[in-house]
Amino acid sequence: MNPKALAAGLALGFVFSAPSAQAIIVNSDNGSAVFITETVDQFRATLGALNSGAANFAGGRREINWDGVPDASSDPNLFPGDFFNSGSGGRARGIEFSTPGSGFLVSADDDNPTATAPAFGFPGDFIPFSAQRMFSPVGSNITDVTFYNPVVPDQQATTMAFGAVFEDVEARGSTMSFYDTAGNLMLTIDVPRGGSGELSFAGAIFQTAAISRVRIVTGDSILLANGNSSGPGQDTVVMDDFIYGEPVPVPEPSSMAMLALGLAGVGFALRRRR
Repeated sequence: MNPKALAAGLALGFVFSAPSAQAIIVNSDNGSAVFITETVDQFRATLGALNSGAANFAGGRREINWDGVPDASSDPNLFPGDFFNSGSGGRARGIEFSTPGSGFLVSADDDNPTATAPAFGFPGDFIPFSAQRMFSPVGSNITDVTFYNPVVPDQQATTMAFGAVFEDVEARGSTMSFYDTAGNLMLTIDVPRGGSGELSFAGAIFQTAAISRVRIVTGDSILLANGNSSGPGQDTVVMDDFIYGEPVPVPEPSSMAMLALGLAGVGFALRRRR
């Protein structure tokens, strides 16, 4: 974490709050893309430089703005949850998505080959933060985000921070819950709500890379397909930019066992010397 950047954010009056010594909550009230940009940029600056590719970095951040997703993986086609966990190239970002629903959609752009309506068919409600594509679960309002080693896609990782831009949060109930590697709930935060078509940002920064999974609940109405959503409520919410701290690989069990054996050997040698 960049202490100077955090101090600057506090001085400028962004909503940075610390419910405990464990994490700092960062959010911005709903508004236009211009309105929330200062908070998003402050979150970025606090995490550090933007990282990319199949490499491990000591600090910094990763981002997904969805705009590089090709037409073949965008609406009306389902988006693969492991798209950004390839282990090579620009898709090596150490992150995967799952949902109890039928999958995910990334919205179509305005020149897609199937003439699919952009903004999931709701252009007045869903206005992108970074044009044009956005992201949503289908058949559910739940998205689970998990982290992986950008170099070794099947090795789990943790991160110190995660934040996201949300579109059209008009009712209570949109939340982000943060879990550790043991599945323990560390923190739940509410996504700020506002008027129709407005944007909001919510995220949390922990002191260490403690986050193994983030569960996002978006609205109380579910996107079923382009132009089609269903209750029980009336607030359908989608997402845009994801920003998160550099994934830190979790040691494999075999590595931990070797470390334990090594430490035991050191202890035995010290006892022999006595």
